[in-house]
Amino acid sequence: MKHSEKTRQSLIMHYQKYPRLQIQDIFKYIYQSSFGCEHMVSSLKTSTDSIRSEIGNTFAYDGPLVEHLDGLYSRVHLAYLNHGLSAETLGKLFLKSSKTEPDGKSDLENKLNIVKDLVCANKLPFSINELEKSAQEWQSNGYPPLHHSDIFRKEYKPSYRVIANKYVPFLPLFAKLDKMLKNDSKIVAIDGGSASGKTTLGEMLKEIYDCTVFHTDDFFLRPEQRTPERYAEIGGNIDRERFLEEILIPLSKNQPVFYRRFDCSTMTLAPFTKVIPEKLVVIEGTYSMHPEFENYYDFSIFMDISPKLQKTRIAKRNSPQVAAQFYNNWIPLEQLYFSNMHTKNRCDMSIPILE
Repeated sequence: MKHSEKTRQSLIMHYQKYPRLQIQDIFKYIYQSSFGCEHMVSSLKTSTDSIRSEIGNTFAYDGPLVEHLDGLYSRVHLAYLNHGLSAETLGKLFLKSSKTEPDGKSDLENKLNIVKDLVCANKLPFSINELEKSAQEWQSNGYPPLHHSDIFRKEYKPSYRVIANKYVPFLPLFAKLDKMLKNDSKIVAIDGGSASGKTTLGEMLKEIYDCTVFHTDDFFLRPEQRTPERYAEIGGNIDRERFLEEILIPLSKNQPVFYRRFDCSTMTLAPFTKVIPEKLVVIEGTYSMHPEFENYYDFSIFMDISPKLQKTRIAKRNSPQVAAQFYNNWIPLEQLYFSNMHTKNRCDMSIPILE
C-alpha cells in the first residue's frame, strides 16, 4: 500500500472513531504522526510526575489501550497503568521516544495536503476555506504542537502519551515486569530463533530498567568440546556446564558473577569478568530455556519469528557465506531444540515478530 493511501485510510478511520473532532485535532494527529511527542521532556522526573498527576479517572476507561498513529508513533492510554505498567516505565518510554525527526516537516506537509484532499472530497467534515485559513496560520507559526480542542476533550477525555512504535509490542512485557519487580529481584530468560530480536530486546530492557544482561552466545562450545557426540545432544551446542557454573548458580545464591566470554575470533575464553547483578537480570539467547536452566528463572519469553522473516533478516545482516552457515548448520539445530524441548510452550510469554 502506498504511503499516501495509508494516510488517507488512517485519517478517515480517525474521523470515524472521533466524529466530533475539530480541525486542530486533525492537525494534532498528523503532527504526532510526523514528529511523535509534542515536545521534548526535560527530565524523567518531569515526565513521570506529569503522568501521575494526569491519571485521574482512568479506572473507568474501557477503550483500546494503544492507538496507532500514521507513522512511527502510537498513543498509549494512561489506563495502561491499571494493567501493571508503572508511571516510571511509561515516563521513560515517552522520554526515550522524544527525538528530532529530520523529515518531520515534509512528512507533515504531505499529510496536510491529504487532509485538504479529503475535505474537498467530503470525507472530512470541514469547510475547505476554514481548513486553508487554519493551515496557513499554523504554517506561519512554524507548525507548533497543538492541544486538543475543547470539544474533543469534553467528548473523548484524551489521556495518553505518545511513544515510538518499537516499544509497543513489548508493553505487555513491561507491565508484567513492573508488577514482578515491585517486591524482589528477578531473573528473566529470552529464547527464540536466530535473528528473532532477542539481543535487541535485551538491549531495550537494559535501556529501560538498567538491568544486567547475559548472552548465551558467550558460551559457545570450545574447540575440544565440538564432538559429534556433543552435537548429537539436543541443545548440545552451547557450554551448558559452564553457563550453569559461572552464571546461573551464582545468581541463584545472590552472589557476584565471574564469567568468561567465548571469543569466536580466537576460539578461546576471554579473562574472567566480574558482574554485580542488578535487580533485574536478563538471560538472552537461543537455548536459554534449556530444561537444565528453567528452574533458575522467574519469567521466560519466546521471540516467535516466521521462517520467511528469519531468512530475510539473516540474509540482510550477513554475508552469503555466513548466512549459509545459519541455514545449513545453526537453524536446524535450533529447530531440533525447539521441537524436542517444546520451548515456545514452556515459556511464560510468546511475542510474535511481525516485521
